[in-house]
Amino acid sequence: MRIDALIGTAAVRLQAAGIEQPTREARLLLGHATGLGPTRIMAYPEQIIDPLAAEKFERLVDRRVAREPVARILGTREFWSLDFTVTPATLDPRPDSETIVEAALERIPDRKSSLSIIDFGTGTGCLLLALLSELPNAWGIGVDRSEATAQVAVGNAQRLGFAARAAFIVGDWATALAGSVDLIVSNPPYIPAGDIAGLEPEVREHDPLMALAGGADGLDPYRVLAAEVGRLLRPGGHVVFEVGQGQADDVAGLAASAGLVLIEQRADLGGIMRAVVLGKPAGERA
Repeated sequence: MRIDALIGTAAVRLQAAGIEQPTREARLLLGHATGLGPTRIMAYPEQIIDPLAAEKFERLVDRRVAREPVARILGTREFWSLDFTVTPATLDPRPDSETIVEAALERIPDRKSSLSIIDFGTGTGCLLLALLSELPNAWGIGVDRSEATAQVAVGNAQRLGFAARAAFIVGDWATALAGSVDLIVSNPPYIPAGDIAGLEPEVREHDPLMALAGGADGLDPYRVLAAEVGRLLRPGGHVVFEVGQGQADDVAGLAASAGLVLIEQRADLGGIMRAVVLGKPAGERA
């Protein structure tokens, strides 16, 4: 069959299944099935695809119609213009989380300075590695409770060329850490327990539960992290938390009780307050 016929038929099926941007996703799946790049697929719609590749494509479309995320089908997700491997052990990085990277970078006056970073709940390592891609003299540590997840982050750091400046450890938040750092970022689990069942199938059925569930009100991880980041952050340093809808004020309040000062709450592209930026006053001891 021709490329345009395959894409057209798949897009109709995907749209009927409630998939946003069905044509774009059909092209991604066809590229994965055939090895053709996006430019080739768009420039040569009349190209004939051999039957074996077409059958593979149809199987991929079946999986997406069943609401398996396209990133999990492809095995990769683009984040901050970097390609990250995703597995069943990791959260699927989402564009909303790029708000955290943007907010963190704006607190750094000299991007060539030597900086130390901690990323709690690192997952694929996307926040830490995106920051390292913009900060050539920085180094960082990613912490995750899952060994399988940390191994994915290690692989991403190696593949993207940041292994010399990134280390990943398995631990329960900051219990294994001491000292002080310049920047802390975190996208912890923040979904209230009662909301898990109502999530989209792509999230509910494919993201690991331990990366989603934040306790009864979704704030349990912040209760732990507020005190820990106050201990680990150097005077004048910053922390950027990702938060769920309606949680920004509560998280800022928890951080204030640990001596951190609210600098900014930042919305994502959907208008949801997604990032809480906090600082440790320069006169305080680390």
